[in-house]
Amino acid sequence: MIYLDHAASSPVRPEALQAMWPYLTGEFGNPSSHHALGDSASRALADARARLATWFGVRPAEVTFTSGGTEAINLAIKGIALGAPRGRHIVTTPIEHEATLESVDFLRRVHGFEVSYVPVDATGRVDLAALAALVRPDTSLVTVMAANNEVGTIQNCAAIGAIVHAAGSVLHVDAVQAAGWLDVTPDALGADAVSLSGHKVGAPKGIGALAARSRLRIEPLLHGGGQERGRRSGTENVAFAVALATAVGLLSESAADAPAGGASESAGVALLRDHLIEGIETTVPGAVVTGSREHRLPSIASFLFPGTSGEAVLLGLEERGVVSSSGSACAAGSDEPSPVLLALGVSPQDAQTAVRFSLSPSSTLDEVNAAVAATADAVAALTQLR
Repeated sequence: MIYLDHAASSPVRPEALQAMWPYLTGEFGNPSSHHALGDSASRALADARARLATWFGVRPAEVTFTSGGTEAINLAIKGIALGAPRGRHIVTTPIEHEATLESVDFLRRVHGFEVSYVPVDATGRVDLAALAALVRPDTSLVTVMAANNEVGTIQNCAAIGAIVHAAGSVLHVDAVQAAGWLDVTPDALGADAVSLSGHKVGAPKGIGALAARSRLRIEPLLHGGGQERGRRSGTENVAFAVALATAVGLLSESAADAPAGGASESAGVALLRDHLIEGIETTVPGAVVTGSREHRLPSIASFLFPGTSGEAVLLGLEERGVVSSSGSACAAGSDEPSPVLLALGVSPQDAQTAVRFSLSPSSTLDEVNAAVAATADAVAALTQLR
């Protein structure tokens, strides 16, 4: 099987699995317990927090461990909005992950917030002038994703942050898909809070983190024992926190090991991505690339195959040994066209033909060539049936 769905989930790094194993077995203590096992767990948690803080470029006190990217996004959006004295207005985009869109809609429905959606262009890039016009004195939060999970388009977060901060508001960036490919430190993104998911970067499913400035007042979603400095109650998942810190540490090592002036791991993946795009455009008549050509994650190549069904193409690919997806794994199985593609101006009919390939540093040229051939074959078989 050729796995080209890394944007949905990546395999656990062996080093992360090895690092977490002791805290699933002999070192199983509760980090809040005042005995030897508890102290060992507490030290491991503090070390994991410090390592993650270094990777984020923040202080350890500014890192909150969560159950994953969805909880980190929910905590950032709901927590900052409900804790902010500024106002009850939120700005986001129509191409965000469901965790963001559902969170802001919850605030609208239950707490009376007003939500404004800044438009994007046909490639998925935020209209900066429109954003500047939408941010108001009562805007408590602006929330955007660093890179789109369906089409791979990268936002100019630094420019977005400058606009948001000039208006005196707060910026949260969903870096779930961008982590490992871009610099997702709050300083680089111009953000006040950044969300991360473990299983996109080589840690297990079920762990994530929010890096949020200490000056932010964040209303917790979970109440109880006051863990995570009161921002997220509940016994901490020490083993998975250790795994997450280990995984992001490996990302840093990979970046540091790139030869001076030479190709980095990301650059190598980008070459494979471009080869995949060129191959499919050459061999599949009518194939349409979605997202930005210039501002795109190294890992994502996304297409429309007008006149087909995206789900049928995916089935054809799997029959030929290639695994990919139609877009967000969280929306898999939905009969509705992708809101992301609709926001980019794609027709509902064509949006139903979407297929996303997502690569990793372990992907190879042979796998990409096989994926191109399988795609051409699967689409040809479908068009012959019409």
